[in-house]
Amino acid sequence: MPDDSERQVNVGDLAYDTRRGRLGVVMDLVTGTGAGHCCLRPPRGGIEWNASYADVRPATVADQLRPALTEVNARSRGVQLWG
Repeated sequence: MPDDSERQVNVGDLAYDTRRGRLGVVMDLVTGTGAGHCCLRPPRGGIEWNASYADVRPATVADQLRPALTEVNARSRGVQLWG
């Protein structure tokens, strides 16, 4: 795992899991043997998931807007995504 000067994300940052295509808030950075991983939680709350540190990067503006745009598009088609 990179040292603190090379770290791309920190606890509390909004990050994008490139492997799963999901946006999340970094809840914990787990280090030790191996490459390490991050614990992420959806921005609106929910169940945490683990992602390899190599698969996580800081979220871009496009990453942050994508879920809202998906929801608006679904509503325009009469589909309810949440709840």
